[in-house]
Amino acid sequence: MHLQESGEMYLETILILSKEKRVVRSVDVAEHMGFSKPSVSRAVSLLKQGEYLTMDKDGFLWLTEAGREVAEKIYERHQVLTALLKQVGVSDEVAEEDACRVEHDISDETFEAIKKHLKK
Repeated sequence: MHLQESGEMYLETILILSKEKRVVRSVDVAEHMGFSKPSVSRAVSLLKQGEYLTMDKDGFLWLTEAGREVAEKIYERHQVLTALLKQVGVSDEVAEEDACRVEHDISDETFEAIKKHLKK
């Protein structure tokens, strides 16, 4: 199953929330993303079907290995792209917003070249 940008965003959000909290629920995701509970429930259902996450009997969301891999890839892209944009003079808020848009579409080759450039 190929993930769309929205699926990647949900996984990234669950990863971020799991770094802040011991457990993550759908309501936490809805609040963080500003989405309705039914929208999050539908997304969670699709991500469960794709085996990117699981939900336990208490309603807590857990990334599978595949889900964590996608989430960490997107999160790293977000961090690196935000840093690059800030480095070239983009304001913090705009850098965050633009990185969020670009992180889903940038090729692996381009992203690796950007990381390599930033390490210099």
